[in-house]
Amino acid sequence: MTVKIAPSILSADIMNLERDVRAADKAGADVFHIDLMDGNFVPNMSFSPAIIAGMRRVTDKPLDIHMMIENPDAYIKTVIDAGASTVLIHAESTQHIYRSIELVKKYGAKAGVVVNPGTPLETVKELFPIIDRILVMTVNPGFGGQTFIPGMTKKIQRLDQLRQTAADDNFDIEVDGGINSETIAQCAKAGADIFVAGSYLFNGQDGLESRIDGLRSVALEAKQ
Repeated sequence: MTVKIAPSILSADIMNLERDVRAADKAGADVFHIDLMDGNFVPNMSFSPAIIAGMRRVTDKPLDIHMMIENPDAYIKTVIDAGASTVLIHAESTQHIYRSIELVKKYGAKAGVVVNPGTPLETVKELFPIIDRILVMTVNPGFGGQTFIPGMTKKIQRLDQLRQTAADDNFDIEVDGGINSETIAQCAKAGADIFVAGSYLFNGQDGLESRIDGLRSVALEAKQ
């Protein structure tokens, strides 16, 4: 069974980003989640391909790039050249999501699609055979520290059921938003594999290693 913990650097200390990335790497992070926001697709701005390149110099862990931007095709090659391992593109950000996924594959990275809380899974079902990952937003995108939307567990469960019914649909299910020691159990039991956590990890008082190990243990137990 797959359980991967992906610290979101949106919640790290921006003035000590290298310190926090190295600490999370040493503490057992499986993946690093990097939000690229343009202030248009979502009402916030964060990071750039330069951050991806900088992180690639300090960690060998996969870099999971969440593109919350309009016109994502214009940036796909740039973020992959900077060191992206997986590029996650919002279904809502482009009229040509299939083409965007093909571009990611063309430039050599893994490709994923993101769906907002209000976006039906049916809108991306045709992508299932060609994607490596689906990211289900469990909060409205744009800001860290938000509260998990309870109804998203049913959406994750439906997605896992769809995945199991088709032999050629071999993607991971990732969740992002409000993940903590309680909500990760719900998501893992519903079928999620990769868990993005920001505030819970970086703002905790008991240390990154303790929190990463704790999340992984809870998720594994929930999947039994």
